[in-house]
Amino acid sequence: MSVTPNIIPFPEREGGPDWRGVGSGRQESVARIRSREAVRDSRTMKSTVPVIEVAALRVEREDVILESIDWRVVRGEHWAILGANGSGKTSLLRALTGYLPPTAGEIRVLGETYGRFDWRDLRTRIGLVSSSVHQMMDDNETALKAVVSGRYAQIGYWGELRDEDRRAADAILRRIEAPELRQRPWRFLSQGERQRVLIGRALMASPRLLILDEPCAGLDPVAREHFLQFIGRLARVRGAPTMVLVTHHVEEIVPIFSHVLMLKSGRVLAAGPRARVLTSATLSSAFAAPVRLTRARGRYSLAVRAHRGLVI
Repeated sequence: MSVTPNIIPFPEREGGPDWRGVGSGRQESVARIRSREAVRDSRTMKSTVPVIEVAALRVEREDVILESIDWRVVRGEHWAILGANGSGKTSLLRALTGYLPPTAGEIRVLGETYGRFDWRDLRTRIGLVSSSVHQMMDDNETALKAVVSGRYAQIGYWGELRDEDRRAADAILRRIEAPELRQRPWRFLSQGERQRVLIGRALMASPRLLILDEPCAGLDPVAREHFLQFIGRLARVRGAPTMVLVTHHVEEIVPIFSHVLMLKSGRVLAAGPRARVLTSATLSSAFAAPVRLTRARGRYSLAVRAHRGLVI
């Protein structure tokens, strides 16, 4: 269910007629002009609704998992969530998708507020690529059927494919640059190909938000680089969803990720534009070790300095 903002009518000009000249002598009613302006204003207002808005989020079970999380993502931004193991990255994703209810604070995703909306419905508008989905795929399912299954939020598509689903899935396979995988079973796909198919599966539902949960895990260096280049191209396509990448590795933060949320011990260590957040000092704090960040041709790398007495 999408958010429908209040419609702002087009104001009548004081003392003016109820008609305006349009084009070559044709005239258009004020009602029609109002309708057109209202649609335009509605689209503008929708584009300003934050994709993600988290305020004072606290999640507590036996211990405090997340504390005082404030985070805001707007359309046009793509974010990377970075942090050491145990920093709270996965817990934050689970909270966003409704699998880890908050103890306090507020979560708004795609204009909907947690607790006031059925999160099961909201999940159909969020694309998720994670190892949990990866592990549930049927070895015999073709790439085409795997993509189609995303429209119905199924794992393991059964039944005859409808022509419209087949056409849509073929278009998605072209979009993810993998049309040749169409009839290839899951068991014969490489790790990188599987990740692309899972992204295609997520795109089948036309999500406004795409979450990539450590998508490069298990990829060799060449496959990882090809996959990251593909993500960059995908993000630049008109109408692409807002992307959130969860990772441990600064090398995976390609230029399309404009912002970074850095977590440490369940709290926000830093958040904002990539250039401001990604610094040697901030990363040293995040990983509790002296590190040096370098940047070349828009890409990052991290070197860990020798530290006597450090135990991993």
